[in-house]
Amino acid sequence: MHKLLIISVLIVFSSQALAQKKEKINILLIHVDDLGATDLGVFGSDFYETPNLDGLAAEGMRFTQSYAAAAICSPTRAALLTGKYPARICITDWIRAKFQGYSTSGDPGEYVIFEDKPLKTPKIQGFLPLEELTLPERLLRLGYATMHVGKWHLGEEGHHPEDQGFQINIGGNDLGQPPSYFDPYLSPNGNPDYVLKNVPPRKEGEFLTDREGDEIVKFLQQKSKEPFFIHWAPYAVHTPIMGPEDLVEKYKNKPPGKQRNPTYAALVENLDQNVGRVIAELEQLGLREKTLIIFTSDNGGLIGNPQNPVTVNLGLRSFKGYPYEGGIRVPTIVSWLNKIPAGTISDTPIITMDWIPTVLDLMGEDSAVGDGVSLKPLLLEQGALGNRDLFWHFPHYRTPDVLPYSIIRSGDYKLIYYFDGEGVELFDLANDPKEETNLAKQLPFVVAELKAKLENWWRETGARLPRAM
Repeated sequence: MHKLLIISVLIVFSSQALAQKKEKINILLIHVDDLGATDLGVFGSDFYETPNLDGLAAEGMRFTQSYAAAAICSPTRAALLTGKYPARICITDWIRAKFQGYSTSGDPGEYVIFEDKPLKTPKIQGFLPLEELTLPERLLRLGYATMHVGKWHLGEEGHHPEDQGFQINIGGNDLGQPPSYFDPYLSPNGNPDYVLKNVPPRKEGEFLTDREGDEIVKFLQQKSKEPFFIHWAPYAVHTPIMGPEDLVEKYKNKPPGKQRNPTYAALVENLDQNVGRVIAELEQLGLREKTLIIFTSDNGGLIGNPQNPVTVNLGLRSFKGYPYEGGIRVPTIVSWLNKIPAGTISDTPIITMDWIPTVLDLMGEDSAVGDGVSLKPLLLEQGALGNRDLFWHFPHYRTPDVLPYSIIRSGDYKLIYYFDGEGVELFDLANDPKEETNLAKQLPFVVAELKAKLENWWRETGARLPRAM
């Protein structure tokens, strides 16, 4: 009898320990479109005002060397949801929308031929395959309520958020940008394929990011008694560059810095306001301390017309679409009150694929998922991650002057390999963060070592490479 009592007590304590280990935290993952690495005040903006996001950083951890999985949107979004490098799932370029006259059902085994280019390039998978196990599908199995709000851009009908584990989908379909940021959110030419999904007109002139914020607040009020996962992928701050009139006027009257576009500034501040609204609702409902908030972006900031740039990636080379830091470095903040120490900064390189293992690890679940690593040692223990290399793969031409490339970052060295015979670029990011000095000729042994690692990674991931014509 005494022995049975001891066993019963052990079972109780084991159950309690397991329950404590597997904590059902709420998750708010904010994945902004085209937000540059220096587009927030806390990341060094000299023009845009973002007090709510600056406050979020003050309450948690800010990452100064955070990377998107690609320099463009669809590959990064696929990587976020699956935890896999884009090369593994053949989504290495942005997926064209139906209204643009493309079909997303092409065979990724085919190649695109260019009359004026030396290489033929692989076609991409035009949708996120349903066979992929996504983060919301993992969380559904654990009893979570799941919601997607905003941009999806991972395939046509049949491959939308509700087909990949989201119970609620507000706005997500094959579109890469909104027809308009103002209600009724219609395209100027009235194309029926260029329409946001599940965002019917509500109040003429209402701003889209305000609408997204409203939908999230309503969801929080309805689901406050159960664990939830919200994937908020704002259409902001992608083109068409629009902003609320009062904020545009504010920035027209504000002395500019190197960043100086008043409409883009309004778009950024409006996003910040809505992040503040959602956080305030979490606090009002008593959910703030139970909610992990991850804020990041899908690629670097867009310059557009150099004479009137959309934004400027201060201190970084180039912009969205390019292999330089301005194209792949993104602002990232993680907050979990009373768990992640406030006001901490990490300069550890991290990448999009890390978010699934991180979320699962913080929940006490198996985090050996995909190509990323759990950031729990950084977030909760002020520890360190083991040494690892990071990779990017863009085997495509992109107008006006992007050539097919792959990248490896190993330690402080970054190698950009061009497939069309243009050679390689090697940078020491610790001493040359602006990537101004190509060290390839001075350090041929480093080039050879990194190229060998890159070739091994191509084989390991099944990355599809350009070929000679």
